[in-house]
Amino acid sequence: MAGKNIVIDKSFSFSLRIVNAYKFLTETKHELVMSKQLLRSGTAIGALLSEAEYAQSKPDFISKNHIALKEANETKYWIELLGKSEYFDKIAYESLLQDVIEIIKLLTAILVTSKKTAV
Repeated sequence: MAGKNIVIDKSFSFSLRIVNAYKFLTETKHELVMSKQLLRSGTAIGALLSEAEYAQSKPDFISKNHIALKEANETKYWIELLGKSEYFDKIAYESLLQDVIEIIKLLTAILVTSKKTAV
């Protein structure tokens, strides 16, 4: 995966972290509902960005990135909920939260730039 672009690389690494968090939550904490939501939204980010790489048009690219941003924001919600309800320890919670916030910032910047040049 290395060498493609920063947001795709970060989203792929983040997806791996989410898969491991899901395993921890289901196997160790026996949490099955919120962890599934986290898994779905957290891994969707990278999948949508992979789709956006081969978008059919600039509007399609913007749409896929916008959906990825929505999934990242939903993932942030689940991380916060799981952290505040003490399913994650403080270090894991803060690390996951920092990663998703960084992805949100990158996606926001991509969308701002893409929309300016979408004519």
